[in-house]
Amino acid sequence: MKVIAVNGSPRKNWNTHILLEKCLEGASVAGAETELINLYDIGFSGCTSCFACKRKGVILDKCAMKDELTPVLEKICKCDALILGSPIYFADVTGEVRSFMERLLFPYSSYEGKPSLFGKKINTAFIYTMNVPAAGLPFTGYNRVFRQNQKLMTRIFGSCKTLLVTSTYQFDDYSKYAMTLFDGAKRLKRRETVFVEDCKKAAALGEKLCAENTVEDK
Repeated sequence: MKVIAVNGSPRKNWNTHILLEKCLEGASVAGAETELINLYDIGFSGCTSCFACKRKGVILDKCAMKDELTPVLEKICKCDALILGSPIYFADVTGEVRSFMERLLFPYSSYEGKPSLFGKKINTAFIYTMNVPAAGLPFTGYNRVFRQNQKLMTRIFGSCKTLLVTSTYQFDDYSKYAMTLFDGAKRLKRRETVFVEDCKKAAALGEKLCAENTVEDK
């Protein structure tokens, strides 16, 4: 079984990246082969509306554009579970993740009433990290983003679980930044306690994706 995680954060070895690694560790415990891909290491663009994937008589197993994302999409075609991770920037996923999702999902989205052209069902998950506290989510509009992405991933791949990690620790030294709205000491304490539990949840998620895996032809 192959599980792929895609990191949509520009920061390596930080919140989103760490959680994805923990998720893959959980998948490894369940016996999966794993791979972590960092989007910010790849040269690519979003969909260019070439509509090659919608031409009559054409069957594509991935986006027709050729760039550094092409081999990543090839790997995803063959994987058994997929995990996406992104911090929330300006009330949405990062630009790299949005461009990636356009290239990943649009070729499998049918304009002829079919639920999906992907050809099989795989378990997927989306991990989000964000600065806002959990109690503030209803006032941010972020839930709309989470629901929409879950809907899109489920429509194409068959399922999608969501893990929200809030009030994340953003800097090693808050005193260097204009961030008086946030208490660096409290955020550090949360990272040393709550974030540890979030990492355990991520590992459990990875293991669960494998335990529930049922690859089947549509």
